[in-house]
Amino acid sequence: MLVGVYATQDLSTKPCRVPTPITDANCHELAVRIGLVPILRAGLGMVEPLQQLLPDAAVWHLGLYRNEETAEPIGYYDKLPMSGAPNVALVLDPMLATGGSVDLVVRRLIEWGVDEIRILSIIAAQPGVDRVLSDFPKVKLFVAVVDPELNDRSFIVPGLGDAGDRIFDTPQTE
Repeated sequence: MLVGVYATQDLSTKPCRVPTPITDANCHELAVRIGLVPILRAGLGMVEPLQQLLPDAAVWHLGLYRNEETAEPIGYYDKLPMSGAPNVALVLDPMLATGGSVDLVVRRLIEWGVDEIRILSIIAAQPGVDRVLSDFPKVKLFVAVVDPELNDRSFIVPGLGDAGDRIFDTPQTE
């Protein structure tokens, strides 16, 4: 959730009134339409905390898996509505390694018509960060920690292994 707080702290707000047991309180709510876009499957682990922070945010899913031989992403699921792109899309990807998955998702969101794209990751590798920022200079990137490199299998070093397997307790055996 902390990455989400940083990623949304500069979004515009508008005044609103919130009822309390004693009287209404003057508050602020977001003035933009936000969509959470978890990259399936690992991104699902970031949805619930961000829904607590942004209860009005819609959730749209894009599914990708990585070709283990080439490390390139392959799209298999796209559940973006035909219309109604949000003003701001928060792409949820706990591990940004090569940047390939994020690259594919950002291109799809631009095609869909999203005004602003923000990437939220827990751990990233410097090569992936460099790729995303080079390919998409207008995209904002929010990462808790950046590890220095990728290994020969394009895993983050030191990283933590496969985020989806860890989140859903589905370790892979060789």
